[in-house]
Amino acid sequence: MGSGDPSKTSGQIHSTKGNVVEGVGKMTGSTSWQQSGKQEHAAGEAEIKAAQTQGYAEGTKDRIGGKKDAVLGAVTGDRSQQTQGKFGHLLFSIYSNVSR
Repeated sequence: MGSGDPSKTSGQIHSTKGNVVEGVGKMTGSTSWQQSGKQEHAAGEAEIKAAQTQGYAEGTKDRIGGKKDAVLGAVTGDRSQQTQGKFGHLLFSIYSNVSR
């Protein structure tokens, strides 16, 4: 994951910061702070969603690769490839259940 990729952590930070800035704007009566806070909160929420979508897409690709390796290993009698494929598929299943 590169530095330009979406991140759940970064999104949560921006979302929270946006809420704080908006709150300060409401307390002080500053509409520009309120608007800025709303924008940052929305951007943070969008980044969280993008990170979740990216993670799901990458996980699906890994799961399919694991399934392919497991089947190919079974067909060719390559127990090592079959085991690696099953292990990759299992890791994806665990990760996807933890990420929810």
